[in-house]
Amino acid sequence: MKEETLKKADEKTHGQTQNQQPGIEAEMTPAPIYDDPQYKGSDKLKGKVAIITGGDSGIGRAVAVAYAKEGADIAIVYLNEDEDADKTAKLIEGYGQKALKIATDLSNDENCQDVVNQVMKEFGQVNIVVNNAGKQFPQDDFLAITPDQLQETFSTNIFSMFYLTQAALPHMTKGDAIVNTSSVTAYRGSPGLIDYSATKGAITSFTRSLALNLVEKGIRVNAVAPGPIWTPLIPATFDAEKVEKQGEDTPMKRRGQPAENAPAFVFLASADSTYMTGQTIHVDGGDFVGS
Repeated sequence: MKEETLKKADEKTHGQTQNQQPGIEAEMTPAPIYDDPQYKGSDKLKGKVAIITGGDSGIGRAVAVAYAKEGADIAIVYLNEDEDADKTAKLIEGYGQKALKIATDLSNDENCQDVVNQVMKEFGQVNIVVNNAGKQFPQDDFLAITPDQLQETFSTNIFSMFYLTQAALPHMTKGDAIVNTSSVTAYRGSPGLIDYSATKGAITSFTRSLALNLVEKGIRVNAVAPGPIWTPLIPATFDAEKVEKQGEDTPMKRRGQPAENAPAFVFLASADSTYMTGQTIHVDGGDFVGS
């Protein structure tokens, strides 16, 4: 991605915040970069069908755009952000691919089964599952994390991965792939996002264990662990000061863009990574350096 593009996207956020989770991309200024014009598709996912949760915006939208460039038809699953979802669907179709929008609550196992049923009815196959939906609720005081908050965070971030993956697996075959979104917080921790970080740690272990479970079936399971990325979840989570300073404490001294994550998701879904399973790619500006 060109440096001038990144510089423009890293303009001041003017103290913006949002009052709902997981946030609306249409309300963000500057707009996140979801499509890197330098990224050229080469049919790496031609003929494939992908389900992307949280696919309406943020990293999910960027992955949807990159997958469309690579020739995949895509079902984007989201909670209720219809305006964002409409735009993402048009972006997918703009690259000549089919898009299916599904608004639902993935913390319910029956809803996850319904998602897969709709995808099978529309496309007749499922080859890639991107488990990307998530929420986070900051609490500096550990004792302030209520049972309701804990339940909502785990239900959205990790239970949904179990439910959707279980629903999709009967339709997946050798060569197909599952890609989960973890987080840098699973590796370096976060004192103000303890329950969120715990779910991301669970996702990392889920990725490793499911990879071993499915290896004989030829279905690969990997993850991407983003750092501070400019997505709707940021203004929907933090106060104006933290939003303004997002990413400044990374070695690269800036926040990342959704489009900077997308190539990792393409790599893990394509034949380029056929000798990888149970692994995590860190896209975090050097925020975590380790194993």
